[in-house]
Parts: sequence; C-alpha cells; structure tokens
Amino acid sequence: MRLSHVVLCLGLGFGIALATVMPALAQQRTAPTPTPRPAAPGQPPASRPAARPPAATAAAADLAFGAYQRGQYLTAMREATQRVETAPDAVTMTLLGELHANGLGVPQNDQKALGWYRLAADRGDRNAIFAIGMMHVDARAGLVRDPAAVKALFERAAALGHPAAGYNLGIMAMSGQGGPADAAQAARWFQSSADLGNADAQYALAVLLKDGNGVPADPVRAADYMAKAARQDLVEAEIDYGVMLFNGQGVAKDEAAAARLFRRAALRGNPLAMNRYARLLASGRGVAADPQAAAQWHTAARLLGAEDAWLSDFVAKLDPVQREAAERGARIWLR
Repeated sequence: MRLSHVVLCLGLGFGIALATVMPALAQQRTAPTPTPRPAAPGQPPASRPAARPPAATAAAADLAFGAYQRGQYLTAMREATQRVETAPDAVTMTLLGELHANGLGVPQNDQKALGWYRLAADRGDRNAIFAIGMMHVDARAGLVRDPAAVKALFERAAALGHPAAGYNLGIMAMSGQGGPADAAQAARWFQSSADLGNADAQYALAVLLKDGNGVPADPVRAADYMAKAARQDLVEAEIDYGVMLFNGQGVAKDEAAAARLFRRAALRGNPLAMNRYARLLASGRGVAADPQAAAQWHTAARLLGAEDAWLSDFVAKLDPVQREAAERGARIWLR
C-alpha cells in the first residue's frame, strides 16, 4: 500500500489540494539480492547483503537467485538447499525464507519461512530482518502485531540501508504506530528512504513538502521528489506531478508535459488520470482538442467510479453519434 491521496477541485486551471490518508504498511516482496542489480521500474534499488560473500559463495547464491528471478522456483529451491547444506550464507537463507513464505516451488509454510529469515537475520541480512517485521505486521507464523517489535525490526533494516524499511517507519510515525504521531519524524524517515531511491517514499516526502506537514513547505523540493517518483512509474506521482506541471507549481509550467503524464497514467487504468486527461482533451489544453476522445476517457473514468459533472455536461452536448461511439469505445477498452 502507498500513501494515498485525493486531488480535488480540478477545473481548467487545475486547482490542487492534497488530502493525505495513511494506509497500512508497504507490503513488499523481500527477495534477497546476492549482488546489486538494476531496479525494475517502480521498485526500490536492489539490496546489498551486509557482508559480501567470497566469489565462490556469490556465484553459488547467484545460481539460485537467478533461477528465482526467472520464475524457476523448483530450481531455485534445489540450488538454494544445496548451497546451505555445503556453505550456508545469509543471502541464500533469505531466499529460502522467501520461497517458503510465498509457496514458490514448495508448499507455503510460514514457520519454515520464519526459521530461515531468523537464521539470515542473525547474520545481518537486511532483507530477512525486514521480512520478519512484515510477518509481525501480518501476524504470520504465530507472531503478534506488536508495533514496538515491528519498529525495532524496521529500524535495524533501515540502518543497514533497506529502502522500504525507512518508508514503513515513516508511515508508522505519521499514523502513531509504536509511538505518538510525529510528522517531522515521518519526514526524516521518508527522506532517508527517498534518497535510497524508494518511489513510495519520494512520493510521500513530496506530499509533506508540498503541504508543509512536518517540514517547511517547499514547492520546488516537492516537485523534484514528485518527479523522481513519477519517473519510476508510480501512478499517484504521475498524476500529482502532472497537476504541478499544469499549474507551474514548484516547476516550470508545461501543459503538454502534464497531458503526457495524465495519458500515461490513464493508459494504466487509473480513473483519476482518465478524468484529468479527458478534461484536457475537452478543453484543448496541452493537447489537441478531441471531443470524442474526451467523451470516451470520461466514460471510462465514470464507469470506474470517477464522476465529473462538468464533463458529463460536456458529453451531453455532443452529437448523439459521438456519444454512442465514445460509450462503446470506453466499454470495449475497459474489457
């Protein structure tokens, strides 16, 4: 889950107000990474183990992890099991925990997963420490939902450079889990995680900087972090950065760039982005006016729950043939 938001009052001038609502903690897969790898779009950078194993150990771990990455879970399980029987290392133990936790190549078993995670955590593996924290959050393997224990585990993982751990600590600080609600502390955790490349933290920090919540309001820094999150394909950031671009808020005004972001998020199925893009198509702002396309995007957004009286009135004034084509096109696209 991510820091959720609602963008209100979208007229042709895109008046903006953000209302932040704290969700549950980020549910992130904790696959170990024996060697650094480029991050996939929208994902935090690959984690590095606390202590780099010798070359032979790394090669063995990579063999199991490579199979895991390709979805060859039976092979990953076999290679990882052979590895820990001959020369155990924390990275491979964490991988075994991941396979058992998610039932990949082996029947799902929380107790076995926790056992492997604990062995790896004792050896300083930050992914394993984070995974145990998430098992507490989800009350798996007989663990209780203990905010103090979760906080301590996330702090350990964050100290070792786990990007999602810092983000989750920020969420806990904002919502008062494990202590009093503290927006300033949340901002510090989001900052540390954002600077490690975590897109959710970049977005969360941008919201706080924009609203002056826990930190002094800083539209320019807010736009910078929002742009970073948008470049990682975080759809919420694409929408909010599009609004900032449209308004010239903390960044040079660029309606065409805003339109491109709204369209990209709309094509990913986000109804709020569909609504924003439909308004631009209807008004010819940042993109060539196209009433039928505007009607189609509005219809798709409306069918997904994003109502808009202004656009509904705009569509009602179109030629009946255009309206029918837009309705049909929206339903076909959604299917």
